[in-house]
Amino acid sequence: QVQLVESGGGLVQAGGSLRLSCAASGSIFSINVMGWYRQAPGKQRELVARISSGGSTNYADSVKGRFTISRDNAKNTVYLQMNSLKPEDTAVYYCNADIITTAQTMGVGIGYWGQGTQVTVSS
Repeated sequence: QVQLVESGGGLVQAGGSLRLSCAASGSIFSINVMGWYRQAPGKQRELVARISSGGSTNYADSVKGRFTISRDNAKNTVYLQMNSLKPEDTAVYYCNADIITTAQTMGVGIGYWGQGTQVTVSS
């Protein structure tokens, strides 16, 4: 029905940069908020950043000033530019999108998740 495909994860040294991408496809009627979450080993999944359809953004305090979230509504794609990476940023990063599909009989968005992409920052 709906699929979120992520790319851009990998191994990087502290201080380096990565850019994550997540493209939504399928029977999409509309997308509201899109965001990025991460989960480190032994930790709860946490919100990293999110962006509304109108461009309003929120960031976790730990990434403010270093990460930038953006989106291309025409491509149903959300990005996360990660600069000045720290070992503490090491986690599996998950894309999330609140989506109303064309198959729904009720116009309420449902949260969809990407498969996750590993980001490892070495010291």
